[in-house]
Amino acid sequence: MHSWTLDDMPDLSGSTAVVTGANSGIGAVTALVLARSGARTVLACRDPERGRRAVDAVRRAAPGSDAQLVRLDLADLSSVAEAAEAIAKEVDGRLDLLVNNAGVMALPHLRTADGFEMQFGTNHLGHFALTHRLLPVLGVLGPARVVTLSSLGHRIGRIDLGDLDAERAYSKWRPYGQSKLANLLFTNELDRRARAAGRNLVALAAHPGLAATELGQAGPRLAGRNWAARLERASRLYTQPASAGGL
Repeated sequence: MHSWTLDDMPDLSGSTAVVTGANSGIGAVTALVLARSGARTVLACRDPERGRRAVDAVRRAAPGSDAQLVRLDLADLSSVAEAAEAIAKEVDGRLDLLVNNAGVMALPHLRTADGFEMQFGTNHLGHFALTHRLLPVLGVLGPARVVTLSSLGHRIGRIDLGDLDAERAYSKWRPYGQSKLANLLFTNELDRRARAAGRNLVALAAHPGLAATELGQAGPRLAGRNWAARLERASRLYTQPASAGGL
């Protein structure tokens, strides 16, 4: 177990950060810690009402912090474009940290607004597009990093270029594994290209461990299996809290 704790967190005053999916779970914890450490923090959330509650919670827990909300639906590339434009304005053209945290897992067969399989479209394509659109403001006034949350689920992933959207056959876990593997490939290539271009930008990926969040509840609910969603909530008995995942 690593000895690093929140006591080791440096002063982030003067820096700017964006956290996707910051209205709950690991994203909410991450946004709060960044704001407490002095970073100007943008919470990028799909649901405006839940996002506003999350921003209010950050402001209450970290009085005097600069926390703002931007609406972002990663399953809609037009929303990604609008969010990137809003973020660039909100951070005054300077972004030091982008945390690609939001994600979905083990959903029934659904499509994004643009017709992509939902898990691959949200977890990978949405974050890919967001990062690409924010590159002009990442690291313009100092070092920057892009952190993308992957998962050990990447081990079951295979990039099927002939069926990226699972049109031939669908299993709820295969597209999830594919999306998490894509997160790692994206991170590796972004880091390589940044170095080759002489950009002061580092791309990193993280597996947060099995944490008690809402991630596993959406799939059963969308499939109409509320009993499974309740079982998922019971998993808090054997999983670490979201704060540990965020750490």
